[in-house]
Amino acid sequence: MLGRAVTASLSISVTSPNPLSKSFFGKTTNTHLSSSSENPFFTLSTLSWNISRRSSSRSSRMEKSFTTRASAQPLTNADELIDSVETFIFDCDGVIWKGDKLIDGVPETLDLLRSKGKRLVFVTNNSTKSRKQYGKKFETLGLSVSEEEIFASSFAAAAYLKSINFPKDKKVTSAKKQFIKSHMLVYVIGEDGILKELELAGIQYLGGPADGDKKIELKPGFLMEHDKDIGAVVVGFDRYFNYYKIQYGTLCIRENPGCLFIATNRDAVTHLTDAQEWAGGGSMVGALGGSTQREPLVVGKPSTFMMDYLANEFGIQKSQICMVGDRLDTDILFGQNGGCKTLLVLSGVTSLSMLQSPNNSIQPDFYTNKISDFLSLKATTLLLLPANKTDDNLLLFILYLFFYFFTIMYRH
Repeated sequence: MLGRAVTASLSISVTSPNPLSKSFFGKTTNTHLSSSSENPFFTLSTLSWNISRRSSSRSSRMEKSFTTRASAQPLTNADELIDSVETFIFDCDGVIWKGDKLIDGVPETLDLLRSKGKRLVFVTNNSTKSRKQYGKKFETLGLSVSEEEIFASSFAAAAYLKSINFPKDKKVTSAKKQFIKSHMLVYVIGEDGILKELELAGIQYLGGPADGDKKIELKPGFLMEHDKDIGAVVVGFDRYFNYYKIQYGTLCIRENPGCLFIATNRDAVTHLTDAQEWAGGGSMVGALGGSTQREPLVVGKPSTFMMDYLANEFGIQKSQICMVGDRLDTDILFGQNGGCKTLLVLSGVTSLSMLQSPNNSIQPDFYTNKISDFLSLKATTLLLLPANKTDDNLLLFILYLFFYFFTIMYRH
């Protein structure tokens, strides 16, 4: 059977002079950032993802390439995986909780990993909450997690804007009056989490839940106005999504020179409750993509922006990270794009049949039912999979005890 390869190329233009280096399975590639005078602050003049498939017989060189991995293996030796990495990055929805319900065995598993000196990081594409708000949710569920260990896509959007020096609250004084410098606003299609993270970053915004009740009366000759000072439209999951927001965001992206189109994620579904799946942030992003005919810059998973940020923030080698998630196209691809080990759990979106489907080309290193399998597989490993002479001796001792007590019972 011929192997297949998937190739993606990314071209971005902004004023930052530094190339971002990204690693894909040990190969280093560069995303080059160049300046443009179209916008006095920055411009995202081109964003193109060209995805093509080819058989292994073709040998043309691509900017970025990765080959379909071998089939995922069931996790049978948890200790070996735990000992091979320094950091575990966990997705939240479908891994730690479903809706507002904690998944069984999570507290004990996290305690086990912390007792072994592992760094734990929690990354979610859900942009409805800020890091501080997610900290409160962890606390409500009885989990002790610090704000510094949490990275939501709402935070990623604000962090990205800061990384490109998006203008903050800078006032310019002319001879006649004081006014706000042009292109310093962000229009938000999303919820409170994005607003709070932008506030913490010192970035001004419009929109959000406040525009949820706004309506458009389509009268003859009606022309909808929009703020010409908006330099970025950030789109995330939004339960208050409406036609007003679609039109307003569309006008900003299409008519404001250099206006960025940023998506927190493109998840098709999300877990608002543990009873069923609900339409995700990808549905809102798709609406703006359709009306603007523009592809967004995605800052959440599977984009490597958050992975690069985490690696720099904590000084982590990506080869020493294991990404644990329930989605193939976001969590697992996020880990693979970052050069990490990957573990798929079947407690969320992905089922075993989906993983093993011939149509699925994304294969994690390992898979298991849920993260609490770390606990049961630890015991199984001790008895069935000795890793060194110490384990061999322990196994012989257990067998000796078994036969000793069996002999006593037989004699009586």
